[in-house]
Amino acid sequence: MAAIRSTLLPIVLVAVALPFAAAAESPPKPASAEPAAAVVAPPAEEAFTLMNNMSRKGLHDFKDESWNAYGQITFITSWKPSFAAPYTNANGSNNSLLPDAESSFTGTATLYLGLKLWPGGEAYFAPEVITERPFSQLHGLAGAIQNFELQKTGGEAPQLYRSRVYLRQVIDLGGESVERHSDVLQLGTKDRRRRLILTVGNFTILDLFDKNSFTSDTRQQFLSLSFMTYAAWDFGSDARGYSWGGAAEFDYDDWAIRFGRTSPPKYPNQLPISLRFDREYGDSLELEHDHKLFGREGAVKVLAYRNREFMGRFDESIAALRADPARNAAACTNSLYLSTNASAPDLCWVRRLNIKVGIGLNLEQHLTEDAGVFFRGMISDGATEVQAYTSTDRSISFGGLTKGSVWKRPADLAGIGASIGWISRAHADFLGLGGVDGFIGDGKLNQAAEEAFEVFYSLNFLDVFWLSADYQRIVNPAFNADRGPVNVFGLRLHAQY
Repeated sequence: MAAIRSTLLPIVLVAVALPFAAAAESPPKPASAEPAAAVVAPPAEEAFTLMNNMSRKGLHDFKDESWNAYGQITFITSWKPSFAAPYTNANGSNNSLLPDAESSFTGTATLYLGLKLWPGGEAYFAPEVITERPFSQLHGLAGAIQNFELQKTGGEAPQLYRSRVYLRQVIDLGGESVERHSDVLQLGTKDRRRRLILTVGNFTILDLFDKNSFTSDTRQQFLSLSFMTYAAWDFGSDARGYSWGGAAEFDYDDWAIRFGRTSPPKYPNQLPISLRFDREYGDSLELEHDHKLFGREGAVKVLAYRNREFMGRFDESIAALRADPARNAAACTNSLYLSTNASAPDLCWVRRLNIKVGIGLNLEQHLTEDAGVFFRGMISDGATEVQAYTSTDRSISFGGLTKGSVWKRPADLAGIGASIGWISRAHADFLGLGGVDGFIGDGKLNQAAEEAFEVFYSLNFLDVFWLSADYQRIVNPAFNADRGPVNVFGLRLHAQY
């Protein structure tokens, strides 16, 4: 009970404070704005909030904001019953998902602040609180982690940290005028469809790249990590998913191109980051085209990445063990993963500056005004260990999302999706010998694709709250056909102001 109280207390306090300190989202983006607006359900315009009250009194203009403030709270609880597993943490390897019944939770509260500095210049700041308890200390799942909020560092004691603080400069280059609606990390104003956008500071690369109307907003849409972005995109970030860096975006009518460089962790999957941008970095390049198909909005995006980071290659760790059996996991005094498997290879013996590359395709298409489908697929080289995201080397995800307009619940959301992840031959050889990569490694491996299926329904009530019921089925957890399948039942309570 003490753990539950410590979990809920900061969330309750923020829930009480946010309606007075933050503001509800503005009305949905008009048709003249940028295409492919996300299918999410914003709070009602009449919700009791600071900015809406000021707007009614003529003190705040949503269409030309000098500042804005938004907030959110999200509590997610998950439960998995026991599942079949002929072995767990074999031979001293230590990254298996435990086969016993387990419960997990996360609670987050975030305040988003935006400020206009000068024409086209904006500043954003977002402090956040998190409390969490993962399944099996976050071991045993790759891309199919059931709750996107789970972080690689954290615990049940609430932690306050800075998620974002950055500057943005928008340079108008002409073209049609469009309305940029007031939103989280976005000031309401008017822009041109031809523009240059520069961003520098502390942010997550997912704020700027790989956006998808139906599967990017995991606090309102799918819960599984495999739907937040490409599971195979090992983007440069710390263990919470944030990084320092910069990005440039050039928009020209229906086209956009983006380039960003962000900071990776000093050591794989750790919180401290490297700020040697000339030596260690994650580069991302994305090309986007927005279109209309049969009068309905859609988008096509191609993303390529190239990381130069301190990490180990699977083939080199295997070769090191075969050349000298003393260079095993149990003998490694500076291992990040603390395996005691004396017959397994360990990446600690071969870490150095290495290159990782990949390319992916992101598709979205509205079928109606309130419903649409999505697809993501990426191939990475699969030569090196996971540095910042998941252990997946190739991934696809697809599905659909709809509002409840047809059954007269327009603020409700429902979704169904599937994801599949694979690993390379070298990666499978490493795991099969008992190696541990990031958060997977059962000690043995019967290689298979890790598959996940998810379905959810999100019920809106009191305008600003959503209660979601979620079911996930994970087959071949950690790419191992000997274990599972795993069933996960979840509930999510989300509020946004």
